Amino acid sequence: MSSKSESWYFHAAMYVIIVILIGVLIKVAIIDPKEIVQEEKYYRLESRLRMDNLKEAEILWFNKYSRFTNDLDSLVNFVKSDPYVDSIINGYDSIARRPSNPFDKLSHGEFTPDSLKHTPKSLAAYILQIDTSLSVDTVVNRQGKVLRLDSSVVIGARYYIEDPDGYGTVGSLDNEALKNTSSWE
Repeated sequence: MSSKSESWYFHAAMYVIIVILIGVLIKVAIIDPKEIVQEEKYYRLESRLRMDNLKEAEILWFNKYSRFTNDLDSLVNFVKSDPYVDSIINGYDSIARRPSNPFDKLSHGEFTPDSLKHTPKSLAAYILQIDTSLSVDTVVNRQGKVLRLDSSVVIGARYYIEDPDGYGTVGSLDNEALKNTSSWE
């Protein structure tokens, strides 16, 4: 029995394939997960900054109109073009000795009102809701006879903002104590 030995170029090709597979394994197992983690950190930070800015826009809307809004487009137009918001953004707080701008700068270094509409990861619109509550009051006379039922509808006393990508929420529709509270604070 004679065994034929493999040629040197077969062994060289096998070594090249092994080196290429080791390189691919290092990229897939070490390098790519680091990039994915960095992207997730960026998306989480950017989304939370945008939700904080949405919260501040809702607070400014409430200060002007005494209710909150659930329309993102109206809120963005309010921030972009309303003189009240412009005076707050460009104002200066002399007591605290700092600018009165309530909006946070985003990751790229500036605040842009159009960024309030969409999440950075999936570019889906933020979920923005307001509450509607009905309060009923009974009016009785001195003899205890019911005269009438008064009811009033209050729209926009509380708001709720949610990131559809799952990076957090702001506010609550049910709890007054959580009105301006972020889930990550």
